[in-house]
Amino acid sequence: MHGVLLLCFALCGCTSVFLQPDHVQYFQNRTLGTPVEDVWLAARDGSQLHALYLPAQGTPRATLLFLHGNAENLSSHVYAVKWLPAQGYSVLALDYRGYGLSQGDKSIDAVHEDAESALAWLVARDAGAHGPLIVYGQSLGGSVAMRLAATSPLREHIAAVIADSAFSSYRDIAREKLGQVWLTWPLQWPLSLLISDRYSAIDVVDRISPIPLVLIQGERDVIVDTHHAQRLYAAAGEPKQLWMVPEGLHIDAVSREPVRARFLDFLNTVQPRP
Repeated sequence: MHGVLLLCFALCGCTSVFLQPDHVQYFQNRTLGTPVEDVWLAARDGSQLHALYLPAQGTPRATLLFLHGNAENLSSHVYAVKWLPAQGYSVLALDYRGYGLSQGDKSIDAVHEDAESALAWLVARDAGAHGPLIVYGQSLGGSVAMRLAATSPLREHIAAVIADSAFSSYRDIAREKLGQVWLTWPLQWPLSLLISDRYSAIDVVDRISPIPLVLIQGERDVIVDTHHAQRLYAAAGEPKQLWMVPEGLHIDAVSREPVRARFLDFLNTVQPRP
């Protein structure tokens, strides 16, 4: 988060500072290199949510629900998963309310509710016919993915969770960001108390088990410190894995060939829920 956003947070104490959506359509002249379908889902408040469905090439091995981070929108984030269909994996990539073409107003509540709506859409279309259902989130989306797998009434359909560069607590990440700016450093503790922790992954990560959980963390990530992944891993139940990427930055690990190969190896081991 940039200093201007942190100053805004200090002045208003609003959880929406976590969310920095826009409606810009990025990379309009760049091809994804794989077929893509526009999907429209109904949010809990009646808003129409935009998603992109990337069908697997050949016989599907599994289906991934992809939950992106807090800034920009799907038109940029979809490039993080465009390589998966060629490997036999279908992907539903979602834009939360207020992002991209999705209707409605942004809020932390909306982000978590919209992830639930996307999961329900996949379950309703019989995702099991397309292999196991895996929830994959990056940054904010990684924290949302863990909360979804731990608390959703539909969690029985989730075969695995992958969280890349996820933070453990909304309040903790807010305090850390406030502490990085001289103007807000003296107020980091009292101001962070204005942030609700009711959706924080650390409170429920132990409830993901027996669903397999993979945590991916770049050791050079300056956005989300490594202690978040370590704390989540310590609190999680088995089966669980923590992949520390020595040269990894924020949400760039799977762009690295060794990590991508490991990612695919893990996907190949995921079995449908009994």
